[in-house]
This record gives sequence, structure tokens and C-alpha cells, in this order.
Amino acid sequence: MDWYLAVLKKYAEFSGRARRKEYWMFALVNLLVSVVIGVLANMVSALSVLPWVYMLAIFTPHLAVGVRRLHDTGRSGWWGLLALIPLIGTIIVLVFFCQDSQPGDNAYGPNPKTSAPIEAMPAT
Repeated sequence: MDWYLAVLKKYAEFSGRARRKEYWMFALVNLLVSVVIGVLANMVSALSVLPWVYMLAIFTPHLAVGVRRLHDTGRSGWWGLLALIPLIGTIIVLVFFCQDSQPGDNAYGPNPKTSAPIEAMPAT
């Protein structure tokens, strides 16, 4: 859950890098929240607009973490537009998201693996 909240705190931050764990943990929690909201909306017709509201609210942070993930692999965020190509473009972007971080610093910033992970941050 910490990774999900960390992405939300960087709501529209498109600069920098996001490691695989940050992206995929956000995607997992986002999927679970979407399923719960979808089930609730199907059970209570008054909540039928809720999935759309959630989708609009999460669009920018999802896009931003995707761009940062591409930056981590040494690619421009514009590579994400390949996902607009049916099937093959989505597969290519998915492969990019699954690749390991580019070692060391790159044009988009320092390697997030060398900085303190969320679990190791001191409690306040």
C-alpha cells in the first residue's frame, strides 16, 4: 500500500525514475481497488458513476508512473504512445515495463535502486 500512496503523492510528477516494484505494486493495488469499486457499482446502482470517477482520478498518476518507469529503462516517456497501437504496441510497452533498471545514473536521474527504498525509510 505504501507504494500506491507514494505514486499518488507524486500525482503529476513525470520527471525522474520509477523502479519496477513501484510501478507493479501501484498497478496491483490499482487493479484491486478497481475490482472492488466495480463490484460495488454493480451491486448498488446509485454508485454506477464511481468507476468513472476513480478512473479519471487515477489517470494522471498512472500515466506519470508509467513515464517514470520508461525513464528508468533509459527511454523517453513518449515510448508509452506505442500502447495506442492495438495488441503489438501494448505488448512492446509491457516488455519495456518489465525490463530491469538501467544501471547507474541516466539522463532522467539517479538509479532509484541505489537510493533508500520506501520500506527502509525512517518512521517519523
